[in-house]
Amino acid sequence: MATFQEFRDRVPLSREEICRDFLAENRERIPVKKDEKAVRNLVKIFDATLAISSRKGFQAMSVRDLARETGLSMGALYTYIASKETLLGMIQHHGRRILMKVLTAEIEGGADPREKLIRAIETHLYLSEAMRPWFYFAYMEAKHLAREAQRRAIEMELMTEGLLSDILTQGLETGAFRTVDPHLTAAVLKAMLQDWYLKPWKYHQRGVSVDEYAGFVIDLTGTFLWSDRE
Repeated sequence: MATFQEFRDRVPLSREEICRDFLAENRERIPVKKDEKAVRNLVKIFDATLAISSRKGFQAMSVRDLARETGLSMGALYTYIASKETLLGMIQHHGRRILMKVLTAEIEGGADPREKLIRAIETHLYLSEAMRPWFYFAYMEAKHLAREAQRRAIEMELMTEGLLSDILTQGLETGAFRTVDPHLTAAVLKAMLQDWYLKPWKYHQRGVSVDEYAGFVIDLTGTFLWSDRE
């Protein structure tokens, strides 16, 4: 089992690296010549959006609030975002892209469904620890968003559940897992993964680290699933 620090050393997830990746994907839409300046301002914009949303909610946030929080002028902000809705779509899309890109890369190539499932659990938990504000935003804001944005948030949850369900189905077919409903099991496992970033105070009070929580979820899952423990 990998540790959170080993994961961080292997997977580049600093705010700057995430925004640099975002800039590369959206270069034609952001007419700022100097990449480093664009990255610095994107970090400010994303950080400010998540901070304001945690205080008052995304729907209540105005572009003027965002300008105050970032220290950027309204004109400078509109160089990066056309509207609040554009900003929301950017945050949702890029967060979903990072989640699926890293999850897929971490489990790719493994033939053993048990190892794949362990890696998926570790990766989801470690990603949510490294990107906690985004994960919290994606979950908590979904119910307040417009219908299209809600649909995108639901799609993201179903994609990760689907990835878990596919691994479980593979394990059932190879006899690695005992007979269970893969879809229901994936849904319950997803809920355990979400609990880490939705209720961090609970684990902080108990002195539980993300490494300890990952080990616990993996052990609990193995006790329930591994066919040779029946």
